[in-house]
Amino acid sequence: MSAAVLSADSAVDMKPENFRRIVVKIGSALLVDRATGRLREEWLSALVDDVAALASGGRDVLLVSSGAIALGRGVLGLPGGILKLEESQAAAAVGQIALARAYSERLDRHSIRAGQILLTLGDTEERRRYLNARSTIGTLLRLGAVPVINENDTVATSEIRYGDNDRLAARVASMMGADLLVLLSDIDGLYTAPPHANPDARLIPIVPKITPEIEAMAGGAASEYSRGGMKTKVDAAKIATAAGATMAIALGKPLHPLRQISEGGTATWFLPEGNPVTERKKWISGHLETRGLIVIDAGAVRALRSGKSLLPAGVRRVEGRFQRGDAIIIQGPSGEEVGRGLVAYDMADAERIAGRNSNEIAAILGYSGRAAMVHRDDMALRGE
Repeated sequence: MSAAVLSADSAVDMKPENFRRIVVKIGSALLVDRATGRLREEWLSALVDDVAALASGGRDVLLVSSGAIALGRGVLGLPGGILKLEESQAAAAVGQIALARAYSERLDRHSIRAGQILLTLGDTEERRRYLNARSTIGTLLRLGAVPVINENDTVATSEIRYGDNDRLAARVASMMGADLLVLLSDIDGLYTAPPHANPDARLIPIVPKITPEIEAMAGGAASEYSRGGMKTKVDAAKIATAAGATMAIALGKPLHPLRQISEGGTATWFLPEGNPVTERKKWISGHLETRGLIVIDAGAVRALRSGKSLLPAGVRRVEGRFQRGDAIIIQGPSGEEVGRGLVAYDMADAERIAGRNSNEIAAILGYSGRAAMVHRDDMALRGE
């Protein structure tokens, strides 16, 4: 085995409670009993107990949950096997209601509110929609709620969908600056070969870097209830680790699967390339084409360097042709580049509110926009 694989001793401190913001992906096969098409209620209650324990310790927890189609097909009496697109969408429409209710009722027992978020591929790829999704999910977390996220299967088609929640979970982890992504699966990690077919297959406990050798170990989809397989999990690891998150593949079948990980349960851990904050700032500062320029006053420069967001009051001038979510240069009064960021307003609206107080935005624009022209989380200053 190459240097891309380390021993299990390296994973001794890898526990969910040692991370700040955790995305947990739950597959359909874990949530729904394949024989009956019904929710595995005891399992879900135990999982939510684990989530509540992490939340009570001050961690942000986000759930990316499959299961809507699997639940809905049982309710509607649809046959086994592959469904037609319209049947899948109908099943999702019915199943999503049941799934949201199941999470909401169980989280409510711990005095935690659930918030349902349905995403499509474009919501995490197109910057305007990305900012909307990120802001909504971030607000839910600040209010102490647990976002329950799923692909919007009722409208997504093969051309505009992720197709599996492993990669969706990785995109959510990247978007929200999570430092841990846990993929709960029907297998306890990445093996050197498919363990059901090769008795000599060995579990890989730590993957410091995803190499072609690691990618070659991935297989196909596991069951009709799971659109993903080990390949999609390794693909998810590439997304998550590039964004600075650690990722774990762990067995989800036992009760209290997150607690099992904390107690030393078997898993494969993929190590991050950096940290979420650093990687996001690198992305903003160096990987996006800028569409405009915002010139700010000296007071705003000081505020930004002290960790504040850019408010309209500190803006002197706006240049370029940009839309909300585009990358712009932030320039100081002497012409120096202070940083770059993702702007929260279209060019025309940014010009109208430049130099004005945030509490005037609604009166000027006719709608309540963001308080900040560029939020601190969407900004990378020079020298950071």
